[in-house]
Amino acid sequence: MSNVLNQGMDFTECYRDTVSSVAAAARSGCRKLVSKLIKRGFSVDCRDNRGWNALHEAAAAGSKECVQELLSAAGGDTSHGLRAYVNSLTHEGESACYLAAKCGHLSVVRLLLKAHANINQLTNDLSCPLYAAVDAGYTEVVELLISKGAEVNGTHTASCWTCLHQAVYKGHIESVRLLVNVCKLEVHDDHKISPLFVAAQYGQQECMEILVNAGANVNTQAADLATPLLIASQEGHMACVDFLLNHGADPNVACSQDWPQLPIHAAAEFGHIGILKKLITVTDRVCDRGDGMVSPLYVAVNRHQWKSVELLLREGYSPDAQDCTQTLGLRSPLSFALCRSSNNPYSESARLLVAAGASLSEEEWVYALATDQTDLLQLILKHRWIPRLEILTRECYVPHYCGKTMLKLQEVRDLLCVALNQVRFAACWLSLILKAGLEPSLLLQPNMLEYADSDVLNYLLEFVNWSTLSPHLKHILYRRQAEKTWHSLPHFDSITGLSHICRLQVRSVLGPDLLMRTNIVQQLPIPSPLNDFLQFRDIQEPLYKQPPSSPLLNRIERYRSTHQHIHIL
Repeated sequence: MSNVLNQGMDFTECYRDTVSSVAAAARSGCRKLVSKLIKRGFSVDCRDNRGWNALHEAAAAGSKECVQELLSAAGGDTSHGLRAYVNSLTHEGESACYLAAKCGHLSVVRLLLKAHANINQLTNDLSCPLYAAVDAGYTEVVELLISKGAEVNGTHTASCWTCLHQAVYKGHIESVRLLVNVCKLEVHDDHKISPLFVAAQYGQQECMEILVNAGANVNTQAADLATPLLIASQEGHMACVDFLLNHGADPNVACSQDWPQLPIHAAAEFGHIGILKKLITVTDRVCDRGDGMVSPLYVAVNRHQWKSVELLLREGYSPDAQDCTQTLGLRSPLSFALCRSSNNPYSESARLLVAAGASLSEEEWVYALATDQTDLLQLILKHRWIPRLEILTRECYVPHYCGKTMLKLQEVRDLLCVALNQVRFAACWLSLILKAGLEPSLLLQPNMLEYADSDVLNYLLEFVNWSTLSPHLKHILYRRQAEKTWHSLPHFDSITGLSHICRLQVRSVLGPDLLMRTNIVQQLPIPSPLNDFLQFRDIQEPLYKQPPSSPLLNRIERYRSTHQHIHIL
């Protein structure tokens, strides 16, 4: 029994033993046996456990001769008994005409219609002879039923599809050619989906051409406002997209009630690069940064479609897009990409956005600094340039330098704010940002001196003239030294050495950005052993000693709820 269940039950084997003798003969197509049994008094209307009688068996088998014999036995062409018999239904509501049409038996259908079969009789699942013939692709039967007056615009199935919907869905080209001449082209199912929409959804290009040439509306919209162009873009049907665009489909029609979704969003979201390229050329760029709009970068990031992200950025879409906090609850594509990279430091989409110059707010800096992983910070510093202090304060914007994009004043402010709120991870990020050219004096703040680990604090002091600290900062250091929470290096207790003052002066003159990130030191007329000294390479970097704590996303949530903004610049 278990094997039968696993393989699926074949009830036709059971039915073979339960049908009447006349029905069994009709199924085999033996007219002589049917006639002989009828003459011996066997009933032509005896039902099996499906509600099938002999006429149903003959019609399904396509035996015209047996059908004729059974109809004659049922009472002749004009009798009331014949009409009742020819329209008798199985337990599933199937008539003989339906079964014949479903199996493509043209001559049997013609004979049953002549015997007054109900051409529009519905089955229990709302099908009918025409719908069954359309579904199976029996064009001649479809043509016959249409010519005999079958209802062509009736709705069938629970979703209210018409015969035209089904013909298009199955891709039965010739049936579609017949139906467009008699059907309503803009007939809709329960979701206001038209036959043209179905053609676009399932890539039935030839059916689409027939419908459009017959006058179907290429910009029809479903109940959720989706258009044929949107669904074809979503499903990746390039030929359908080309045809629709060439025949007037509007790529800028809003296709969602929640936010102005366009076909370009669907192509980007599902990674259909060829279609995306096509739609980029015809879509209004207001979707890129316009208020109330949503950049396709957001949906590409959401589905991790980094190739879509790459193409959009290459074609000039802004890596910052627009703030969609009100629309989607998302501030920027980069912040979205980072929060979607839950198991990795950053995703390929995040890499592309950073490389394209996406703006960095406090939220992005938290992802880079509130962790013992430095991958994201290194990525940022690979593509972004920390300018010297005088450039920042004068706000003299220099877009690019050595192939990198300059951090703006607000971005550096946010970097410092987050850094001073994330002192516990300073051992991970401090050396990186100082080597990237950040002015170390910007970090000489009470918060840093109060809470930094000894090694971190010593490393930072090596980059400044520790003897010139303000009295307030010195007081913090003295107190920590007395409390034994800071173990200073011996030379911090003495006057700053001339060699150290000299390299601080060189750093000041050249600028920390040039000194730390270029080979300018190698060009100075000094002995080569001094190169490392001038670039502070003799200072040992601090080690991160604290074990990893809560997951990054938890730390970010805690930062959002508890941090205090620290104004430095």
